Amino acid sequence: MTRNTERRGSLLRRHRDFRLLWCGETAGKFGASVTGVAMPLVAVSTLHAGAFEVGMLSAAAWLPWLVIGLPVGAWVDRLRRRPVMLTAAAVSCVLFAGVPVAAWCGLLSTGLLLAVALLTGTATVFFQTAYTAYLPSILAPDDQAEGNAKLHGSASAAQVAGQGSGGLITQAAGAVNGMFAQAATFLVALLCLAGIRHREPRVERTERRPGALVGEVGEGLRLIAGDPWLRTLTLFGAASNLALMGYQAVLVIFLVQTVGLSPAVVGGLVAATGAGGVVGAFLARRAAVRVGTARATLLFEFGLALFALLIPLTTDGAGVVFFVAGGCCVSAGVVAGNVIKAGFQQRYCPPQLLGRVTAGSTFLGYGTIPLGALLGGALGSALGLRAAIWITTAGIPLAAVFLLCSPLRRARDLPTPRQELRAEGSGGSKGGGVPTEGDGAPALPRS
Repeated sequence: MTRNTERRGSLLRRHRDFRLLWCGETAGKFGASVTGVAMPLVAVSTLHAGAFEVGMLSAAAWLPWLVIGLPVGAWVDRLRRRPVMLTAAAVSCVLFAGVPVAAWCGLLSTGLLLAVALLTGTATVFFQTAYTAYLPSILAPDDQAEGNAKLHGSASAAQVAGQGSGGLITQAAGAVNGMFAQAATFLVALLCLAGIRHREPRVERTERRPGALVGEVGEGLRLIAGDPWLRTLTLFGAASNLALMGYQAVLVIFLVQTVGLSPAVVGGLVAATGAGGVVGAFLARRAAVRVGTARATLLFEFGLALFALLIPLTTDGAGVVFFVAGGCCVSAGVVAGNVIKAGFQQRYCPPQLLGRVTAGSTFLGYGTIPLGALLGGALGSALGLRAAIWITTAGIPLAAVFLLCSPLRRARDLPTPRQELRAEGSGGSKGGGVPTEGDGAPALPRS
């Protein structure tokens, strides 16, 4: 088969391994979206938890990024990525299936839910870090832009379906039994990953001196800190995720207790806002080509973020339009920005350092998510839920100050690899390495 023939047609149609990876990742994102609705509803409706407990639950799912995110990046660079992903999917499947079993045995408690959130969050750190470094190993460079757009678009579509289904499943089967849906989706992801034929080359085992892990982690952090583009996008992601999770942590309880909506309606509305992510994934590449990747980043990450200020205006009845409009714009901006950043990072970073660079930026970006969840819960308890939503949504456009005060403001396009970056990446890594993608995540975080 010639190269031109090989590239003809949709990537999903002509690339079996990518199709399986796409199916598995989409199933996992669907399950994570169901979790984002069902887990707080279990805490609120079954265990009668308050705003702070719900915030703690959201924080527990993201806390592992802050605790182990950096060393996991170095570990993943030392291993083949697919077995790491298989193990993480299997662990998540078992843990989610254990929640309804614990409820049947009378053992369900807020502490148990926190433990499950913490352990599945740990599995997610390993899965996401390995996954972001795995995608380019099965795709040619010219296919990576299409692959990123398809994965981000399907993740947003899965989020729409998962969040809508989360409310309906909770209404029909009960919040606790709805946890079986998460377990089933991780089982699907496990089977899809197991069916991928591509095998990564065996990573050469080298003897490492004591403290080598710290040096390898530091190598990735130094690259992020020393490069103005990586540094800007990482700081922006950290600030934006703090605000995003601040309002998302108390969003369900706000819509149920303050606005007065039923769980099924909440699931449907949250799913409707997720539709913006599908639109964002569709528009990202087109806007990047038309106006440039840097200008498109500002358009999506700042321009659309301003509409987040509609969300606190939500009321029962016709007032839900404010929530849908604001949420759709936020989702579109986050997903489109993630698509552009993923393609930039794959081209710009040295392949040998990609796992560590990804983990370093994710550590800083995702590390603020548990802090945002705790902040949202604390503000909700101290000032009331609507005031907490006002404060945290205002932080979403404010985070773009990092972009507006950076070289990105004056550029049309994000840069291609610098010569010194290539040189640094060509020699220094002992971890072996295959290259990354961006994003993911259950609650629309910046990748």
